[in-house]
Amino acid sequence: MAAEAAAPLYRDASAPVEARVRDLLGRMTLREKAAQMAQIERTVASPRALAELGAGSVLNAGGSAPRERASPADWAAMVDGMQRHALASRLGVPILYGTDAVHGHNNVYGATVFPHNVGLGASRDAELVRRIGKATALEVRATGIHWTFAPCVAVCRDPRWGRCYESYSEDPEIVRSLTTIVSGLQGQPPADHPHGYPFLASVRENVLACAKHFVADGGTDKGVNEGNAICSYEDLEAIHMTPYPDCIAQGVATVMASYSKWNGEPLHSSRYLLTDVLKGKLGFKGFLISDWEGIDRLCEPQQSRGSDYRYCIAQSVNAGMDMIMIPHRFEKFLEDIVFLVETGEIPMSRIDDAVERILRVKFISGVFEHPFSDQSLLDVVGCKEHRLLAREAVRKSLVLLKNGKDQKTPFLPLAKNAKRILVAGTHADDIGYQCGGWTIAWHGDSGKITLGTSILEAIQESLGAQTEVVYEKCPTEATIENGDFSYAVVVVGEVPYAEWTGDRTDLSIPFNGSELITHVASKIPTLVVVISGRPLVIEPQVLEKIEALVAAWLPGSEGMGITDCLFGDHDFLGTLPVTWYRSADQLPLNAGDANYDPLFPVGYGLKIFQSDST
Repeated sequence: MAAEAAAPLYRDASAPVEARVRDLLGRMTLREKAAQMAQIERTVASPRALAELGAGSVLNAGGSAPRERASPADWAAMVDGMQRHALASRLGVPILYGTDAVHGHNNVYGATVFPHNVGLGASRDAELVRRIGKATALEVRATGIHWTFAPCVAVCRDPRWGRCYESYSEDPEIVRSLTTIVSGLQGQPPADHPHGYPFLASVRENVLACAKHFVADGGTDKGVNEGNAICSYEDLEAIHMTPYPDCIAQGVATVMASYSKWNGEPLHSSRYLLTDVLKGKLGFKGFLISDWEGIDRLCEPQQSRGSDYRYCIAQSVNAGMDMIMIPHRFEKFLEDIVFLVETGEIPMSRIDDAVERILRVKFISGVFEHPFSDQSLLDVVGCKEHRLLAREAVRKSLVLLKNGKDQKTPFLPLAKNAKRILVAGTHADDIGYQCGGWTIAWHGDSGKITLGTSILEAIQESLGAQTEVVYEKCPTEATIENGDFSYAVVVVGEVPYAEWTGDRTDLSIPFNGSELITHVASKIPTLVVVISGRPLVIEPQVLEKIEALVAAWLPGSEGMGITDCLFGDHDFLGTLPVTWYRSADQLPLNAGDANYDPLFPVGYGLKIFQSDST
């Protein structure tokens, strides 16, 4: 009994969270507090970093894994191993492990890969998005991970931006409506939950969410990644800030700051936006995390040592940053932040506020009571139920842009009893291309990078044995001339990319896609499926030649969702979440602009079956 009585208050699961926070904070040295403010990459999460120095959090970079094709059990064992070291520190404060599970648990081989956000924006289905959050949370939890850096609630105003597929829409109201993913990931807070207070329903089935990137990451000039958003505060609030109150009302536990600037001021050092607006006006009581090396970018050119790094730390922490995604130079960071507090450049009150917020999230996350993974969840990763949900999401995200050369003779649904069909194009049989960026590797990749069904495989599975499916990525003249095909399905699109690697001013279809389409469509009735993170240029002569056009976005691992609609088993439900411009010269072009003359406007989308009720 005496030992129990001596147990510190912060270890008492029945004590109020705020009392536990105050008790633990009061026991910490400055160095221990500073360590809680650090998030380090898994490759530097050594026993020394965790047990001796007490790092607060660990993450994996995109593509950083325990080993190639690591199993869910490998991931869980890695996180559990790190947690054991953290619990061996003086105060035994567990780590929070974070990962970019942005369209499913996309770093893990064999996990369900859902459509990227732009596709979900086309679905307009808030309940579907919540269910995707719930399924993703289970798969993330199965690997022992507590936290995902999702959702991205950027409002993309320019498709030249390399992260446009991470945005649900150019319309802030559509983005707002799909913040339901927060409740999917974290669980639904009760009606009387205090505003802005972080929430987690279940340590077994939910994960902490992170609304990002605060703010205006999708509104930079010319769509330059990490660029400068030039707008009034009124426009900032009316367009880019709109989804954040919805996330905060659902108890989102963390918010990530944007690499970008607002009218020349970097977000990572904007005290006005981070402290006065986000924490003050919007009432956010979780913690704010920097982006990867986000504070390093406050120095131009980026410095790796010395007083410049100290300057970066002071600028960001004093602006309101609570946790720093370092990710590699942990000991240097510790040394510098302690120095800055001791010399008075960062007030102790700011450190205490940051650590209070971090501990609050740790206590509500249940990680003190349940620090380790739940082995019974391992089988949910990539399970049939989740793959069926992803297939449903693919179906609902497809947008039918053209169906027949005239309205009287629709081309879709495709005949299932055709004798011979041609499937062509770079993207017809490529899971990597289908999934896009942030899949296994940071920027994504081509080929069989994870488990799933390609579009070609889905077509073959959807047709009976009586139909011969001829597949040629780039069909020869002889094939096209002499093939005697009922129709062709040409699947073209973008190479996977992430962040700045996707910034483009040339938005024509890669791999000479337009030429390939024209080549096939000049001889065979052709359906074109575009796999892309944004609208691509469809020249008038290409659009004229083809029979039908479908925007499939970046659908992920379940290609059967595409054939569900092509062959008429389900109707097309998706409508454009972004403007499909005529040429890149028009950009930026958003609904409501004075000279709005798109190829297809926001909200456009055809159906193949006319409903009797309309």
